[in-house]
Amino acid sequence: MNLISELRDVTPLRPEAYERARTVLRGAMAESGPEPELAPMTELAPMTELARGRNRRRGSLGTLGKVGIGAGIGAVAAGVAVVLAATSTPPPSAPAGSASRGPAVASPLMSLAAHITADSGPLPGNASLIIRTQVDGNIPPEVSYNLYVDNGAFYGGGDKKSLMQAVARHQNMADGINAREVAAARYAVTGNLATARVRMINASPNWLGLGLSPAAQKKLREKAMAGERAIYKEKHVKGSPPPFTAKRAREDADNYLWNNSVDALSAGGGNPQVRAGVLRLLSTISAVTVTHSTTDGQPTLILTAGPEVFVGSGEQILTINARTGMPIKSVVPADGNVAGSVDTFRVYRVTMANIRVGRF
Repeated sequence: MNLISELRDVTPLRPEAYERARTVLRGAMAESGPEPELAPMTELAPMTELARGRNRRRGSLGTLGKVGIGAGIGAVAAGVAVVLAATSTPPPSAPAGSASRGPAVASPLMSLAAHITADSGPLPGNASLIIRTQVDGNIPPEVSYNLYVDNGAFYGGGDKKSLMQAVARHQNMADGINAREVAAARYAVTGNLATARVRMINASPNWLGLGLSPAAQKKLREKAMAGERAIYKEKHVKGSPPPFTAKRAREDADNYLWNNSVDALSAGGGNPQVRAGVLRLLSTISAVTVTHSTTDGQPTLILTAGPEVFVGSGEQILTINARTGMPIKSVVPADGNVAGSVDTFRVYRVTMANIRVGRF
């Protein structure tokens, strides 16, 4: 059975849902062994006026590009992603112990966020276009055009023509999550970071129940655990899902924070305030290391989210421009039966009027 081919034929799941699934499955494979086989980033500029980029692990940046799961666990990952999305709803924003962490002392991310905030001027255009190229495992490279409108709408296509058709047909695919992620990032620029962390974590469905009563948290977690067990059983994954301990709560809080924050770089990457807020939020994750580098002649920062963010297995490496915070590349190394991926991004500020007439 060609699992990847089958996954291409279904409605795409959000990239962070895939990564949550991969995170769950990494833990399962660590316990049970290998799973048996189942049947150029540039400076920000309006594209035509001034002439131009996801355990998400990985597909975080850009929603439409397919996220290859790896032949051994593709069907399981898709199923777990559905369960995680269906068994919970985002609770209200409120500070919570496991989610409240301060930024690292003298964090380069905090410094860059301050620089971006001080240096940002009027925002051109009314939408951000992210063109993502993804190389995932042995699947041929795929390109996706992802248009995030400032009013919260999202349109996607595989090329310029299909994106224009989606806009013309009013095929708005927004589900509200991107808008909440962007709002949390914008709040993080000047707001309380502990509160901002909770808002970003709560932007997408999860089992944590931050801000809920103890009774509501217990009910939510029992439902989520039942869903995970059902998927393990259905897909013949050995062992059991890791229990919802305080340690897992801390790790999963960082996992959701990382995934949703990186996702906000897609939905609001053209907005310097969003980028600044994301950097402030990522500075609170102790398992994220930052190193200085150079990529294609431009100064860059390499952010590595270590195994602690992904249930003890795997990592994601995000490269951003050291002056603007723009995303350049995301790398997820191969891990066991889970295929690796490399995503590169081009980010533009655009106007909807120009998109409609093909001036991009």
